[in-house]
Amino acid sequence: MFGSIYIGLSGLAAYSRGLQQISNNVANLNSQGFKESTVTFENVLGANSRSRNGYAGTAGNGVRNGESRLDFAQGELRQTDRDLDLAIQGEGLLMLIRGDKVAYTRTGSFEVDKSGFIVLSGTEYRLATLNDAGRPQTLSVDLSRTSAPKATTKVAFTDNLSSSATKPVTVGGIDVFDATGAKHVWQAVFTKDVSANAATGSWNVAVTDDKGAAIGTQTLRFGTGGSVDPTAATLTFSDSVSGASVAFDFSQGVTSFSGGDVSTLRASAVDGYGQGTFTSLGVNGQGQLEIGYSNEQKQQLGSIAIVDFRDTAQLSQQAGGLFTALDTSQRDILPSGDVRVGKVQSRRLEASNVDLTVEFSDLILVQRGFQASSQIISVTNDMIQQLFGIRGQS
Repeated sequence: MFGSIYIGLSGLAAYSRGLQQISNNVANLNSQGFKESTVTFENVLGANSRSRNGYAGTAGNGVRNGESRLDFAQGELRQTDRDLDLAIQGEGLLMLIRGDKVAYTRTGSFEVDKSGFIVLSGTEYRLATLNDAGRPQTLSVDLSRTSAPKATTKVAFTDNLSSSATKPVTVGGIDVFDATGAKHVWQAVFTKDVSANAATGSWNVAVTDDKGAAIGTQTLRFGTGGSVDPTAATLTFSDSVSGASVAFDFSQGVTSFSGGDVSTLRASAVDGYGQGTFTSLGVNGQGQLEIGYSNEQKQQLGSIAIVDFRDTAQLSQQAGGLFTALDTSQRDILPSGDVRVGKVQSRRLEASNVDLTVEFSDLILVQRGFQASSQIISVTNDMIQQLFGIRGQS
């Protein structure tokens, strides 16, 4: 009979621990990246015993908490305004490295520390990326804060140069960069050649710099159909002062049809750029860390490492939305976009996956279980008192 009290006590202890798990789930309803844990119970059996009537069996010894497992169902991805707020659309985890320690997270707000490393805010854990060999590494953006200049080599023109224009046509504001990154603004003036010896559809192209100094003059020719003469589709101008040598390309859709005094000829594309400084850091559509520069150039630093665990039971939830692994032999480290891990999303944070409907239902069941277990103790106590009273009655 005394065993019934211990069975009731096992219920009180198990349901108390179950209540603690449920309370922890509910309290973390708004914790970023939190994964709820399941609440389960299992029966406890004692050793084989033989009663006085000769019946042998296994005695029940109450209840205990079953193994708790994390539910890795994805939470809602909520939009933010920070480029380094990261989450994963899929089942993988971001990999974090601090010295010889490794942790994982589903989501997090990251920042650049004083050494240029990308770290999880409030911690020293650095975000891992993949090197050329596909192995995880941490990297500093300090080595990539400047974008080297590129000299301009080509200016592409497009649209129509009116064949009936009576005045020169000017295309200005052509930014040309030399090898040092210095910018020079060129201007091209197109004047129809009306001299007696000039071929039909010939135009003199005079190029000057922003100081009015002449760069050079060459001839652009059009055929009778209004298209550019292929032999004169590219004109090269060289500046002896800046050292810039630039090819003016008229082969991409430049025409010469009658348009009165209206010409739409323009410089549609200019390669080359000056030196750029660091302006932004984020994640592109391919899941790569990408730096933006003031010269409108971008540089990819590496693909963010995403980890796939074949058995998530190997993961243990830690404070701050972190997870640690008991066994790393069953993990794969993959780039963003792999179907096994999903895709990194920038300007997103994953919310908790706690389902209040489930938690409140479990809360009621735990409460009832606790009440029933306490009733077992109460009834057993009454029976023991009755047993002790037999002698007094006799």
